[in-house]
Amino acid sequence: MKLLTYHVKNEKKIGVLENDLVYCLAELAELYNAERNESVTIEGDMLSLIENHQTAIHNIWDWVQTNPSKTEGSAVPVQEVTIAAPISNPGKVVCVGNNYMDHCIEQNVEPPKKPMIFSKWATCIIADGEDIVLPPDSEQVDYEAELAVVIGKAGKNISEEEAFDHVFGYTILNDVSARDIQFEDVQWVRGKSYDTFAPLGPVIVTKDEIEDPHNLDIRLEVNGEPLQDSNTKHLIFNIPHIISYLSKGFTFQPGDIIATGTPHGVGVFRNPQIFLQPGDSCKIEIQSIGVLENKVVN
Repeated sequence: MKLLTYHVKNEKKIGVLENDLVYCLAELAELYNAERNESVTIEGDMLSLIENHQTAIHNIWDWVQTNPSKTEGSAVPVQEVTIAAPISNPGKVVCVGNNYMDHCIEQNVEPPKKPMIFSKWATCIIADGEDIVLPPDSEQVDYEAELAVVIGKAGKNISEEEAFDHVFGYTILNDVSARDIQFEDVQWVRGKSYDTFAPLGPVIVTKDEIEDPHNLDIRLEVNGEPLQDSNTKHLIFNIPHIISYLSKGFTFQPGDIIATGTPHGVGVFRNPQIFLQPGDSCKIEIQSIGVLENKVVN
């Protein structure tokens, strides 16, 4: 499933995106209950859905796919809704730095022996189509296309063999970074956590839809110019290793987000350097997930 949070007629809903149509999960639950004489309820935001309704949404969507006539006319075109960030309130946004071999090569640095970890604040999350706002105290705002993992089950001291049991799905994150602030501070959190510095979405693709998250094309372009073009097979530390490594120190909760790192082509290591400017359009595409696009403003 491709799950999304959206607004229609000033009402916030959780839905499934299929063939450019959006199905409201709460409305599907009502149809499902009427047909099967059950009492499944879908309520709350995406975080609540991940915490409480994973089995229900899969059961409902399986029923929809085998009974398409039962839901005919219940969907709306995606162009008629306003897409929000799929999750706006994760407990943690954990990021992995220097996690692509090609990114290490462009910096002329040795690949890390252990995952390099930093965090972004949830307050910097924005949706597909919303604006990245350039802060007045930075002149070097950069882009970073990243595959993001959404945690679906709480856990601590998770083994690599059990790591995927704790994954709910995958989405796209743009790890926007104020490079001058990042390098001036030495630690990275402030330079990466300005408001609007974490475009996220547009959807969460449930893990059953992604055969191999370590073999997905990942691309970024600014104003139509390709600047990043790689594949998640070049990750240095794979997803099970990251989850296991991090869970030795803290407990993962449903809805937590892990940004797995960015490939080569970021602006700060280009010659000449490229930084985001007012009026730019920054577009990320990850195979099997979709496209995340945001404009840049002062």
